[in-house]
Amino acid sequence: MAKVHPNAVAPEPAATTTTSRAPEEERPPALLTVWRKSLLFNCDGFTVFDAKGNLAFRVDCYASARRRAEVVLMDVAGKPLLTVRRKRLSVTEHWVIYDGDGTARPLLSVRRHVSLRSSSKTLAHVTPLGSAAASAAEYVVEGSYGRRACAVRDARGDAVAEVRRKESVGDDVFRLVADPRLGAPLAMGLVIALDEMFGAGHGSARSLLRRTWSV
Repeated sequence: MAKVHPNAVAPEPAATTTTSRAPEEERPPALLTVWRKSLLFNCDGFTVFDAKGNLAFRVDCYASARRRAEVVLMDVAGKPLLTVRRKRLSVTEHWVIYDGDGTARPLLSVRRHVSLRSSSKTLAHVTPLGSAAASAAEYVVEGSYGRRACAVRDARGDAVAEVRRKESVGDDVFRLVADPRLGAPLAMGLVIALDEMFGAGHGSARSLLRRTWSV
C-alpha cells in the first residue's frame, strides 16, 4: 500500500556561520503531504504531514455540512491557526482567511474567478487584507485544483504555493509546496478555500464546506 506521507526526507539546509536568519528568498519551500481525510472518526477534514512524515496540521469538522460555514486549521495540539470563513451576501464565491480562531484580523480574501471564457486558466484571486494589504500585491490561482495541478502566483508570475499530484495514491492525497514568502499555514488555508470552490464533492454531501450563508 502506498504511503500517505512523503517517501523521502527533505534535505536539511546547509549550516551557516552567521547567526542571522536567512532571507525568505534563500529559505527552501515547505513540502507537505495533504490527506483529504480527518484522523477522527465521523469527521470531515484534512490531515497534513511535513517532509519527514510528521503530523503538521489538522482540520476536523464535527458540525453537519448543512450548518457549517467555516473551517479551522489547527496545529498538532489543536490550537487554531487560521479560520476560513465564507463571506456572506457575495455575488461570487468569496472566502476570508482570518488569523487564529476567527476573532482576530483578516489576512487574505479568496474570490472565485468569473469569466465567460471556458478556456480561462484562472481559478481565483487572492487579496491580502489588514496590515499586509499596503505592502503586498494580489495573488492569482491558476491551473486545475480538481486535477491537483494548480499554483498561487504573485504579481511577477512566481509561484508562492503549488498543489501537485502525488503518485499512485488517488486525488485525496496530494502534495503542497509552500514558499516561505507565503508560509505553510496560509498555503493550507488557500487549499481549504479551493477545495470548497473546486473539490470533487462541491455541491454534494462530500463537500468540506457547504455553499450556505454564514451566520
